[in-house]
Amino acid sequence: MRVLVAMSGGVDSSVAAARMVDAGHDVVGVHLALSSAPGTLRTGSRGCCSKEDAGDARRVADILDIPFYVWDFADRFKEDVIDDFVASYARGETPNPCVRCNEKIKFSALAARALALGFDAVATGHYARLSDGRLRRAVDADKDQSYVLAVLTADQLRHAIFPIGDTPKPQIREEAARRGLAVADKPDSHDICFIPSGDTRTFLGSRIGMRRGRVVDSAGAVLAEHDGVHGFTIGQRKGLGIAGPGPEGTPRYVTAIDADSGTVRVGDASELDVWTLTGERPVFTSGSAFSRPVEGEVQVRAHGGLAAGVAELRGEQLVVQLRSAIRGVAAGQTMVLYRPDADGDEVLASATIRSAD
Repeated sequence: MRVLVAMSGGVDSSVAAARMVDAGHDVVGVHLALSSAPGTLRTGSRGCCSKEDAGDARRVADILDIPFYVWDFADRFKEDVIDDFVASYARGETPNPCVRCNEKIKFSALAARALALGFDAVATGHYARLSDGRLRRAVDADKDQSYVLAVLTADQLRHAIFPIGDTPKPQIREEAARRGLAVADKPDSHDICFIPSGDTRTFLGSRIGMRRGRVVDSAGAVLAEHDGVHGFTIGQRKGLGIAGPGPEGTPRYVTAIDADSGTVRVGDASELDVWTLTGERPVFTSGSAFSRPVEGEVQVRAHGGLAAGVAELRGEQLVVQLRSAIRGVAAGQTMVLYRPDADGDEVLASATIRSAD
């Protein structure tokens, strides 16, 4: 089988490539250039796609004796991931750019080009598993990335391979060291890859600009002014620009954001309770939409907890009624529905949250 391996220059994708070679596949490595002006060096574990990362990926490919290329996806990445991220925050939402990158770049643009060039599949270093075409959690629960892959369609999953999802991360590092790969001890990337400084508010402010509004309490009393709703997210407690706690000495949290009026409402923790999730653009990883209500567990953050609920398709929206309330859910987040089983939780569906009531 001809396999294209997306090689970021990190330890996970490097071991994924090595395992594909060991399996006897015809393997080609490709590094995605996602920045029009990549930095020379990474800053610790922040950022990715630097010239250093590309060099690391190339050296691994040389050791594995596989062809290696760098594909420029910078324009597509800016349009489908960065611009989408900025626009979502401007609407008062809280998006996950990793979800969008997997959906639009790695398993849409990249996979489409790979298939057009005659490859049979795309392999990545994601921590997830595929079983009979079904997406499941990785063995390593702490590193599981099935959440950010849950937007993939059944057709995309048919052409995907996740070679390391059956192995805990410490063993992946040990394997890389045994293979003589210099990336064995390379720090993991985290935070938002295109904001290496980690200062999301400044990044958004430079692109959205100043859009003054007000911070109000539950009764509508004005507590402060702000420079833009992009500086806030549901459940936020710090950096609200208000003096002190609520009237009874309890902490105050962002409970609602109205981007049209520029209003940010704050209240106590109980106002964050959510019992119903409504999502748009649902994706059913099996390829078949629900024909009846389905019991499952919902996750609304990449590393968040699970909440039991009943999901059903209503028109073009996926609606989940929760068995118990969860807190701090924002429009723009991705909700993923899992079905627990003995073989590892299976991803059933995902949707972009439109409302949380």
